[in-house]
Amino acid sequence: MLRSRAALVAAAVRLVTERGTTAIPVGELADAADVSRQLVYLQFGDRDGLLVAAAADLVERELISDVEDRGAPRRARMLVMAWHFVRHRPFYRAMLTGSCAFPMTRALNKLFGSLITMTGLREAFGDLDETTAQDLATLFSGGTGAIVNDWLIDADDPLDPEELADRLVRLLTVLAPDPAALARTPGDHPR
Repeated sequence: MLRSRAALVAAAVRLVTERGTTAIPVGELADAADVSRQLVYLQFGDRDGLLVAAAADLVERELISDVEDRGAPRRARMLVMAWHFVRHRPFYRAMLTGSCAFPMTRALNKLFGSLITMTGLREAFGDLDETTAQDLATLFSGGTGAIVNDWLIDADDPLDPEELADRLVRLLTVLAPDPAALARTPGDHPR
């Protein structure tokens, strides 16, 4: 079952990347993974469920651990993220403009939100109540997501990951008195 799931996820990423669209029939996705159409529906509910799961898998496998390296400088983490999106631009561009754009945007916002800690927000902005801290995390993650989405969809080729990393670091510097605190985990201390 896990092998079939992995085959479907890999086939989804490959076909969306090759075709530049999410408008791929379930039958073609199943054939590419050498599984039945029924398995797609049983495992993912529908085609869009499979595609969003494929994007989440790609992010988990290739991006999260590298970006979460809290010891790495902020700009280096931003560059890792930018290079990931450069490598997979055709896939993400199709996902962000296709039938599953809304759940894909939510998934990316969740990714960016996972990199912001409540401890870091409180260190950067002072004593915040839980609702305000959560609202700030949502604001930062949604704003970051919107910038990355626009860059992936509209920026001229070739994408410049250095430019995106610099943009995001500049924004953090303007928005937070101690931007490094935003990603600090409990027990970390300013350097």
